[in-house]
Amino acid sequence: MKLFVAAAVAAGLLSSAPAFASADLAKAKNCMACHAVDKKLVGPAYKDVAAKYAGQADAVAKLATKVQKGGVGAWGQIPMPPNPQVNEADAKTLVEWILAQK
Repeated sequence: MKLFVAAAVAAGLLSSAPAFASADLAKAKNCMACHAVDKKLVGPAYKDVAAKYAGQADAVAKLATKVQKGGVGAWGQIPMPPNPQVNEADAKTLVEWILAQK
């Protein structure tokens, strides 16, 4: 029984590691200067983004492109600037993490 509990705890910690890694990536790429998980700053809250794009098959690709190239109009007229410091793999990782916010 103790082994099962230890394995369950370890699995829980391991499965949460990517979430922390992605939050750290968002900080490192300066995303958190304009966004927060649960409240609007300059840009929308990540929870709002996740809700808006829930169930859309092309959401990761569409939003990863927006992270890199910027955009305007989806959330009002304040533009999101391009982020050339974010490569394609990091953009996808960030978007997958954002879409997982509930």
